[in-house]
Amino acid sequence: MAGPLILDAPTDDQLSKQLLEPVWKPRSRLGWMLAFGLALGGTGLLFLAITYTVLTGIGVWGNNIPVAWAFAITNFVWWIGIGHAGTFISAILLLLEQKWRTSINRFAEAMTLFAVVQAGLFPVLHLGRPWFAYWIFPYPATMQVWPQFRSALPWDAAAIATYFTVSLLFWYMGLVPDLAALRDHAPGRVRRVIYGLMSFGWHGAADHFRHYRVLYGLLAGLATPLVVSVHSIVSSDFAIALVPGWHSTLFPPFFVAGAIFSGFAMVLTLLIPVRRIYGLHNVVTARHLDDLAKMTLVTGWIVILSYIIENFLAWYSGSAYEMHQFFQTRLRGPNNAAYWAQHVCNVLVIQLLWSERIRTSPVALWLISILVNVGMWSERFTLIVMSLEEEFLPSKWHGYRPTWVDWSLFIGSGGFFMLLFLSFLRVFPFIPVAEVKELNHEELEKARGKGGR
Repeated sequence: MAGPLILDAPTDDQLSKQLLEPVWKPRSRLGWMLAFGLALGGTGLLFLAITYTVLTGIGVWGNNIPVAWAFAITNFVWWIGIGHAGTFISAILLLLEQKWRTSINRFAEAMTLFAVVQAGLFPVLHLGRPWFAYWIFPYPATMQVWPQFRSALPWDAAAIATYFTVSLLFWYMGLVPDLAALRDHAPGRVRRVIYGLMSFGWHGAADHFRHYRVLYGLLAGLATPLVVSVHSIVSSDFAIALVPGWHSTLFPPFFVAGAIFSGFAMVLTLLIPVRRIYGLHNVVTARHLDDLAKMTLVTGWIVILSYIIENFLAWYSGSAYEMHQFFQTRLRGPNNAAYWAQHVCNVLVIQLLWSERIRTSPVALWLISILVNVGMWSERFTLIVMSLEEEFLPSKWHGYRPTWVDWSLFIGSGGFFMLLFLSFLRVFPFIPVAEVKELNHEELEKARGKGGR
């Protein structure tokens, strides 16, 4: 291990001041306003592109025949994948009693919610008539027109709605003790009243903690299967089709591993700058960075193994269409740059994480995490777009080029994500204060025990 989970053994009052003050006293007001302004500009670009798309139609996108699924579905799969690490870190590692999750789980949970919001935008817009999006839900229809449950698209709607709801409840449940702390420490009566209402009368009594732990554990147990089920359902959108490059039973575990891989990378991308700006080195220690990097490396190798199996199955199948897709289209096709970016970022770059020095270097980790996210987006683009560009009949082959609307929706969704994340940093404690204090006491007890011996 790279060191203890909490450094310098701060007191409870010191931890409260360090972790609660950023909510009402940003470390750099000018820097935060600049970042917020850029995110607001990106959000404006997103809604401008959405308005133009709705008023004009999705013909302004680069989609064509046979590439009917393109940028929108690529972005959907990428964003929903990023959202998986939050539930993995919070729920699964909680059930496994991994203490190192404590200082980073609130980041990951918030990232999950905001990423799912971005993901949900793209399938709705892709319908072409987004005002009829409710048709994919099993609502009581007097005309008895029900969703086609043999299609994976209604499964997506159910899975994403369930995942978002459970993740929201899990995130808010963990916030309750910290909302009560904000109620007790926030300057100004208005803030204290608001945080008091949101904390549901929490006073830290023993029965409060008992009910809290039971409910938190139940939500973790409910959220854990969702990590596997949601992206397995997303993978079924492709696996149930006969398109070369899609029709594979490998997809459910492949998609889940890739989702957690990209999610861990995004946690590092967000966590490292905030750790530096707010001086959280004693709470988010080198050990946390080391453990996150190890998990990124492990999930990355599962993805690499999936790449190997995927290519082997294409060769072993003996199908001329599968072999053409994997050994010609992706290697030399019109968008082969995405295929090579995928392998450089997801296969070669992550091998640097074998070095402990790299794993504990914030700058190196941050750069690697960005490249991993680039690689995972390239992987989704390769899988979705390039598989459709050259399908069965050469007479139907057609290259794909995104339009300015496609790029605006993608870049704008990133701006909207950052807008929500920056707002979260200013409204809620982004480090779980109660859990960090509990872990701090455990660290002190261990230190005393060693000193006594």
